[in-house]
Amino acid sequence: MKINLQVEYSDKPGETKEVTCLASDMVKFESHFNISIANLEKDIKITHLLFLAWASESRTKATTEPFEVWVDGVESVSAADDPKA
Repeated sequence: MKINLQVEYSDKPGETKEVTCLASDMVKFESHFNISIANLEKDIKITHLLFLAWASESRTKATTEPFEVWVDGVESVSAADDPKA
């Protein structure tokens, strides 16, 4: 299972980066929020998407900042189009 997200950073308005959230990112999400990733469709919050994007960026060493610092540099986050569709 993968979740693809698009992140737009504040320092590069209009430029987006696609990140892929893998199983380890989802485990980190579930541990942090104490909810199942399966519940995202029913009660999704922007914080959830931001956390997943940060977890992916952290895992891939694209950032070393803690979530609270990293999120200050994000303009927006959204679901990315599924390339298989």
